Amino acid sequence: MKFNIHKIFALFLSGALMVGSGCSGFLDEEDPSNIEPETFFTFPEHAELAVHGIYENLRFHSGGAGIFVSNFQMLDALSGTAETETGQNSDLNNLYTFEHTGDNLLLSQWWRELYEGIGNANLAITKIPTIPNIKPELQIKWVGHAKFLRALHYFWLVQLWGDVPLMTQPVTSYLDPLVTPSRASKESVYDLIVADLKDAEAAEFPWVDASGLASRAAVKSLLAKVYLVMAGEPMNKDGYYQLAADKAKEVIDYAAANTSIDKGIGLFATLDLIRTPANENKFEHIFSIQYAAGIANAGYQDKYLPNNTNVTASGEVGTTVPKEIFLDSYEAGDKRIEEKGYYFQKYFDNGGTGSEIDFNKKYIYKHFDLPANGAPGAAGTGNSGLNYPLIRYAEVLLIYAEAQNEAGALTADAYNALAAVRTRAGLTTPDIGTFTQESFKEAVLRERWHELAFENLTWFDMIRLQLVYDAENDEFDPFVGSVIVVSGKPHTLEQKHLLLPLPAADFRNNENLRPNNPGW
Repeated sequence: MKFNIHKIFALFLSGALMVGSGCSGFLDEEDPSNIEPETFFTFPEHAELAVHGIYENLRFHSGGAGIFVSNFQMLDALSGTAETETGQNSDLNNLYTFEHTGDNLLLSQWWRELYEGIGNANLAITKIPTIPNIKPELQIKWVGHAKFLRALHYFWLVQLWGDVPLMTQPVTSYLDPLVTPSRASKESVYDLIVADLKDAEAAEFPWVDASGLASRAAVKSLLAKVYLVMAGEPMNKDGYYQLAADKAKEVIDYAAANTSIDKGIGLFATLDLIRTPANENKFEHIFSIQYAAGIANAGYQDKYLPNNTNVTASGEVGTTVPKEIFLDSYEAGDKRIEEKGYYFQKYFDNGGTGSEIDFNKKYIYKHFDLPANGAPGAAGTGNSGLNYPLIRYAEVLLIYAEAQNEAGALTADAYNALAAVRTRAGLTTPDIGTFTQESFKEAVLRERWHELAFENLTWFDMIRLQLVYDAENDEFDPFVGSVIVVSGKPHTLEQKHLLLPLPAADFRNNENLRPNNPGW
């Protein structure tokens, strides 16, 4: 099931932070076509519709951010693993070179879209329990989904900006004092995230859900991720590595006992199965952003494809391209670096149906949508419905391996979790006895950089670990002082880069957001 419900409510949070004194006139006018919260939450079916609207908000990732750019590219641009071969979007260019400011369009759209999702979640959480005749089990279910999504949105916000406004009530009027909120401490934001996820966990979703809704495995996996981040910088919470390990282990134990593709959890046997449309929301895909070709198209295909080569039906702009030095850091024999593993160097002319072309460099194939892009004997549609992964089982295994090792000592289970990911990639893992606790940690982190590359996760690893992977020397360096080279020009990471600047327009219009993050 794909979520094709349009946003039901035009909430005020993100937009209201932009409201100036001259805007009150049009805000006072009635819009007869607008659905009001007071009249909408009147039937039990409205609970489901409201929650689907929050899920729909996740698609902002592939929404446009100026010429040749989508919002999702912000995080990979900051990771140091990618570059652009187009160079026509100054906002994206400035992220690649760490010359971004609060006026950056991608940055401001992330902020506002995240708060839009939170606003809709707050409305659902508040209003669903008031719906007449709603069954208790449905109330618990849909409020649980809304809390899962609110937690996810806040998890992105707090990692990117640190102290952020903590909104838990709907804002439906520009006169509401919450239109200009103050920033809350990151500690209180994480408290809400954990509480929301525990409530979602108590809602007892099914372990797997092929519809694309969050499953029990998704809730537990996200909670494991949250605990892992809280154990690192800047929170450094004692005991949280063990909490992360324990929560990830619940998913791993379920996977061990449930191995069918349709109803179980596990690693796909081969890399190509990860991007096979028939496998969406199954097995390794624990939670993904939902797309549907021709209805809710995924807007990210062209960004990964070689610029202006006419090799697919999707168009190609080449604004997220893997750096050669990063690709060279994969081990010899790694299937992920082989042709059409996670990357590709050759494809077919004329929308995917003609003769083979060698690009002389590799591009990202991990998210390649064959039905949309085309292949010999099958012309592409140009409309991609391929989901974007947010949580894969491979990540859960690596969360467990890292967290269990950090919590105390290297165990056989932690070793096996790492080895499972490497074995699928065609690699042999050194015997457990050859590792120290520190060398095992580095092995897991190296695997995170290689297995989870270009899934919007690497930047979050960099800021929680305050480490940067030096691909040239195959080692991890301190974040502050590390050098990111873009188009031959070095850029040195500073302490201020661990957080983003607040969006400039919101910062100017809401004095309660001040001061800005350090260094901005």
